[in-house]
Amino acid sequence: MSKKIELKVLNVSSSLAQAHAYALVLQEVDGERRQLPVIIGPAEAQAIAFSLKGFTPPRPFTHDLFVFFADAFQVELQEVVIYKAQEGVFYSYLYFEKDDIISRIDSRTSDAVALALRFGCPIYVTEDVLEAESIKLEDGGPVAVPITTVNMDLLQEALDKAVKEENYELASQIRDEMRRREIGELSPEDNILNL
Repeated sequence: MSKKIELKVLNVSSSLAQAHAYALVLQEVDGERRQLPVIIGPAEAQAIAFSLKGFTPPRPFTHDLFVFFADAFQVELQEVVIYKAQEGVFYSYLYFEKDDIISRIDSRTSDAVALALRFGCPIYVTEDVLEAESIKLEDGGPVAVPITTVNMDLLQEALDKAVKEENYELASQIRDEMRRREIGELSPEDNILNL
């Protein structure tokens, strides 16, 4: 395995690239500030958003139940490692420790991140994966932000660019977001973060 780079969760937002999907953006803790976007489903986005916001549900959700189970049997999640990306799918390992024995379990990256947030353990990616899949930011360059924080002027610019490039699926999604705002409807991300 190549060198490990620590990541932090920067953001979870609506994905303009895929309908009914969300973008989990992980950012390099030190170094070049590279960002790793991971497309995830709504349930996983909700689990991560709840943890980021410190929301405690009245009854435990699946990831919370997993943490309670691990605590009951004195198993500790030590770290998460994103070790492979193939055709847009990221693969992760969970490293657990019990009685000085380390065990590795394969996991979906979205579940791994949701658990890492709940256990308070570090999230790593291999240098190879980060180099191949990351977005590199220059100093003062753009930082990923939730779609709901993007103003209408920027959305209009993005819409114009999508139409010019004949990316009509993206243009449609941007147009829908603009319409939701015009009528005051909550965006999918607002629904996720404020349940």
